[in-house]
Amino acid sequence: MASSERSALLTYRLCGGSVEEERGRERARGRAAAAAAAPRKLPTFLGVVVPTLLSMFSVVLFLRLGFVVGHAGLYQALAMFAVAYFIIGMTVLSVCAIATNGALDAGGAYYMISRALGPEFGGSIGIMFFLANVCGSALYVLGLVEAVVDSFGIPPGQEVGTGVHVLPQSYWYELLYGTVLLALCLLVCLVGASIYAKATFLIFLIVAGVLGTILVSFFATRPTGVPIRLPRSNGSETENGSFTGFSLATLRDNLGGGYGVDYTTGQMMSFSSVFAVMFNGCTGIMAGSNMSGDLKRPSYSIPRGTISAVLFTYLVYNLLAFLMCATCNRTLLQKDYGFLRDISIFPPLVTVGIYAATLSAAMSNLIGASRILYALARDDLFGRALALAKKTSASGNPVMAVILSWLVVQLVLFSGKLNTIAGVVTTFFLLVYATINLACLALEWASAPNFRPTFRYFTWHTCLLGIAGCCVMMFLISPVSASASLGFLLILLLALHYLSPSSTWGYISQALIFHQVRKYLLMLDVRKDHVKFWRPQMLLMVQNPRGSARLIDFVNDLKKSGLYVLGHVELQDLDMLPSDPLQPQQDSWLSLVDKLNVKAFVSLTLAPSVRHGVRQLLFTSGLGGMRPNTLVLGFYDDAEPQDGLARHPAFTSAREEVPLGFPPLRAPAAPKLLSAREYVGIVADALKMLRNVLLARQLESLDKAWELGGPPAPPPTIHVWPVNLLRPDSARYADTCSLFLLQMACVLNMARAWRRARLRLFLCVEAGAMPHAQEEKLRQLLKDLRIQAQIQLVPWDAVTRLHWQTRQGPPGGPAPGGAAEEEEEEEEGAVNFPANTTQVSDEYVCAANKLVLEQSPAPAVRFLYLPRPPANTSLYPLYLHQLELLTRGLGPTVLVHGVSAVTSTQL
Repeated sequence: MASSERSALLTYRLCGGSVEEERGRERARGRAAAAAAAPRKLPTFLGVVVPTLLSMFSVVLFLRLGFVVGHAGLYQALAMFAVAYFIIGMTVLSVCAIATNGALDAGGAYYMISRALGPEFGGSIGIMFFLANVCGSALYVLGLVEAVVDSFGIPPGQEVGTGVHVLPQSYWYELLYGTVLLALCLLVCLVGASIYAKATFLIFLIVAGVLGTILVSFFATRPTGVPIRLPRSNGSETENGSFTGFSLATLRDNLGGGYGVDYTTGQMMSFSSVFAVMFNGCTGIMAGSNMSGDLKRPSYSIPRGTISAVLFTYLVYNLLAFLMCATCNRTLLQKDYGFLRDISIFPPLVTVGIYAATLSAAMSNLIGASRILYALARDDLFGRALALAKKTSASGNPVMAVILSWLVVQLVLFSGKLNTIAGVVTTFFLLVYATINLACLALEWASAPNFRPTFRYFTWHTCLLGIAGCCVMMFLISPVSASASLGFLLILLLALHYLSPSSTWGYISQALIFHQVRKYLLMLDVRKDHVKFWRPQMLLMVQNPRGSARLIDFVNDLKKSGLYVLGHVELQDLDMLPSDPLQPQQDSWLSLVDKLNVKAFVSLTLAPSVRHGVRQLLFTSGLGGMRPNTLVLGFYDDAEPQDGLARHPAFTSAREEVPLGFPPLRAPAAPKLLSAREYVGIVADALKMLRNVLLARQLESLDKAWELGGPPAPPPTIHVWPVNLLRPDSARYADTCSLFLLQMACVLNMARAWRRARLRLFLCVEAGAMPHAQEEKLRQLLKDLRIQAQIQLVPWDAVTRLHWQTRQGPPGGPAPGGAAEEEEEEEEGAVNFPANTTQVSDEYVCAANKLVLEQSPAPAVRFLYLPRPPANTSLYPLYLHQLELLTRGLGPTVLVHGVSAVTSTQL
């Protein structure tokens, strides 16, 4: 089995590149290889359940749950818990779905989002999630400082401490305490994930014991008064709170809301501000996911561990809220953040629990931030900006990422107060959760066959509800923070879109686009086509792009938001080849399209001849209602091919090289790939298949930048000859072909680069033919078609005098078979007699060419009427010879023959 056949299945990951590419990148990163090769040790309980529980049982449980219940009351507190857990519940379902859809690596939520939504969303949300964890770590450190100062700080109004109250209180002292505690977290995280897991397990045992003690205390402690010392600007003030034990009166008093002033910040509380503080107790759901690189089985552990931890914390929060409302008066709840210690049967244990839980949460967020930063650096999305964060220790611990994260947390500590940054942290986490739901929603809506998560308890409805809930709560909590966060996210998205290197992760946008395009293509019914909405859909045949760069660009201007396909025929026989030779060429063609900045598809085919290949492409190119209706060919002449790519601005930069996938141009003496008869046969085939035909001559000499230069240069002109110059007796301007020619010239004039150009329409008149009446009639036609053009009368009696029909008879007598062919044409009702090819002399064609050439000033491009090829295939070379004479020396010229109605005068 070929390696290309093996790789698709064996290297499948969640949304990452191939295993070989991943290994190659890891080997190139030096010490990062040790991190990738390091064995994963953490099981579900230690790696997911414990970190998640400790992150959620931290500041809010021990220091802010009474604050939430005291201000909001029991009913609103339970509603807050329901809303918060509804949002994180929907998010947890999305996390579980993504986590069970393939192999997970380090980075947690960042890894999930980046591999699902692509590098732009992944990188920008990775930075937002990093900041959320950094601010979260700072929040928990400040909470720990608050608890330490509450226990050991010198009371307000006293200059000298007594007993254990020896720590001075001020902004700078509290910043110093926070710095020391953060340094302790740094030391643990520098050792690595293993010691962190052991430390958190020990802390978990302590917190579990403290939680059990608190629950027992509500039943065992007798009613008592609790003096509360409150800081004031002129000293301190003491108020009395009450622990009443279980009391129906206390419960009734605490059922409704009673928002007051927060005694630490002096700000009036509201539902949104209290919810912002409370929601920080729910933001720990990603603590286990952040350790995905250190888990034994991430896809197994993350869903089970996270769901178990979330359900347990929800039950505990609701139970404690009820117990607090039934036993503590509102003053105690609102104005004593550490009241659980005051009512405990063993107060020192509660103090230890508070310290342990908040310290663990701070470490969890710090180590989570470092893992996200390391993953961002390893993916090279930000280039050298995060190069330092790639460095790891011998055991694979990203020590530099830990140190950088610690520095950022230290900066956030300058904010000083826990409640000050609570809203910012909540906004960041809500934004991350909304994006995780968006990633899962996108994967579900894309309907990709490889999205098969083993966790099936989710639908697109849950993802949508999670997104809506996160967005609504973001703006309810803090419209300013939400708007600023979204603005910052948008800036990161744009920066990564334009500056980040391409990745091999796969882009969900491509899957979504495919899904939608397929749906809309099925809705695009060709039976409902109407001439009012006609647009050109081009198939440009290119033999070698090196000689067709300007033609490709010109047709791009001519397509008018229609389909544009670059076709190429490779003359080989697949039966004689070991594999398809077109697949290696595809990338070169797509790169060409990107470099030339044209909006085109590429369609390559194998055929025994060029004519057969063009037939294949005309039959098979496009899909549904998007199929080429116009064939564009370069002109068949003896001109020496010129390498247009070598002179094209997209390839003249020193940083760019001409694509090497294209062969050199044909030498002037080398034989051509198709004969003149086969070339005209392609034109005849297209007309039989009811495709319009454009033949472009000398378009490679069109210097669009020079011709279309802005003021003060005079506006360029486009010359339009909507008359069959080889058949003067059929000089009509309202037949299908002439109208199509007018439409093409008008479409070119509508292109942005050609808007300065002016259309000049040439009306060929003979003596005694009432030219002014013809001009007025043509002017009215242009008015009806909404085409702005200058009409110029051109007497051509000297030319028509040379035509065989104006002479006594055809020169040399009637041509053999001429009568039969004329009769055949009359039956067809066509304008161009097949016999006309044999009757028209070179003298007449040269006179017509001179007539066109004499019209000055010289235009940027000319549009001429393309006669239909003769029915007799033996006359194909003569027909091509006449076209060559007609267009000789005219510069950029487009010969046009239309077979479909394309103009409308209706509204």
